[in-house]
Amino acid sequence: MKISVIGTGYVGLVVGTCFAESGNDVICVDIDEHKLAILKRGESPIYEPGLTDLLKKNIQEGRLTFTSDLKHAVQHTDIIFLALPTPQSEDGSADLQHVLAVAKQIGTYMNGYKVIVNKSTVPVGTADKVSEVVGTQTTHPFDVVSNPEFLKEGAAVNDFMKPDRIVVGSRSPKALAIMQDLYAPFIRTGNPLIIMDERSSELTKYAANSFLATKVSFMNEVANLCELLGADIDLVRKGMGTDPRVGTQFLFAGVGYGGSCFPKDVAALLNSANQTGYDFKILRSVEDVNFRQKEIIVHKIKKHFNGNLKGLTITLWGLAFKPNTDDIREAPSLRIIEALRNEGVNLRLHDPVAIEETKKRIPQGPEFFVSNYDALKGADALVIVTEWNEFRRPDFERMRSLMKQPVIFDGRNIYDPQRLRDMGFSYYGIGRNSNHPTKNGA
Repeated sequence: MKISVIGTGYVGLVVGTCFAESGNDVICVDIDEHKLAILKRGESPIYEPGLTDLLKKNIQEGRLTFTSDLKHAVQHTDIIFLALPTPQSEDGSADLQHVLAVAKQIGTYMNGYKVIVNKSTVPVGTADKVSEVVGTQTTHPFDVVSNPEFLKEGAAVNDFMKPDRIVVGSRSPKALAIMQDLYAPFIRTGNPLIIMDERSSELTKYAANSFLATKVSFMNEVANLCELLGADIDLVRKGMGTDPRVGTQFLFAGVGYGGSCFPKDVAALLNSANQTGYDFKILRSVEDVNFRQKEIIVHKIKKHFNGNLKGLTITLWGLAFKPNTDDIREAPSLRIIEALRNEGVNLRLHDPVAIEETKKRIPQGPEFFVSNYDALKGADALVIVTEWNEFRRPDFERMRSLMKQPVIFDGRNIYDPQRLRDMGFSYYGIGRNSNHPTKNGA
């Protein structure tokens, strides 16, 4: 099939590359000429495991091209995916200006029947708005389809190539037949392609992410209660997660969720509820809990050092909002860094891949280190913010020898508390029973 993907961010680039990998001819469109030059060289501007290899392969084989010429892309393809940014407005709503502006241009350039697919995460009713805008610019037939993405950063390529499910929102038999044909190679193992109306499809994405965010905030609340009651959140998690009605995912307590999806999608769904006059009490609490949770570790640090942090040197391991990505959008590290800087702390920061992205947000002040051990030299404390695999089994003896004070604040509960205490560390986790010798097992 001939496909165009408008927008080459996390979603658009993965979508375009993976469709090309399944044999389609794909044109990816972006207005950023610098980014396009990077992509044409077969280099990925984002860190996503497995993406660069597929990118190079499909460029070399001629199935994947990049351009800033939207007219060419529209007129030479039959299916047009919109993977454009929908940034959060001040009231929490999703800003659709980019989506609707491109929709207007698509309508202007159309030269025949097109299937226009909303891949961006958009509020309920966006398909109707896109259809209205396109319809004012063309007499050619078209259909607008809602096809939300469910890609996890750090595992996006695998998620696309082997999806749990594919949701397609459309009431057009012609568009549905095309979408079923397009996705047939990805659901050969039997995972479902679920067909529904456009509005239900749009809401499905927000509801799914908001529910997962709810699980995270709920477990963080339970973790905070564990500390007051003398229980251990790691044992509670195991006891809950083995119940198939609960499941094992998104039950890890920590310093809160971040990234480009959960915070924005929760806020957008809250805004949609507010617009209808509905008070979504649970979701408001989810958002409030997550905001507070990002500073829980700072409170623990202040308590350990008797409220005086000025002049201390503190190391952070992990800046990205999650492992296997360089994305720092809404990352807990940013809130923690800001709070510690306000207390007069000297910060030494390390992340396997997110240093450059963090420097764009915080160009001056903290010191950045390529080596996690170099970042520890002379530190009064270490804070674990992101649970990268390379942080899970470090050389603790070396760490203790490098640090001025052997204190660890484990914001992701990746270490065994008793082992560290036996080695002479002061250890603080999230919701951990300080007297229980259990291993984390995470």
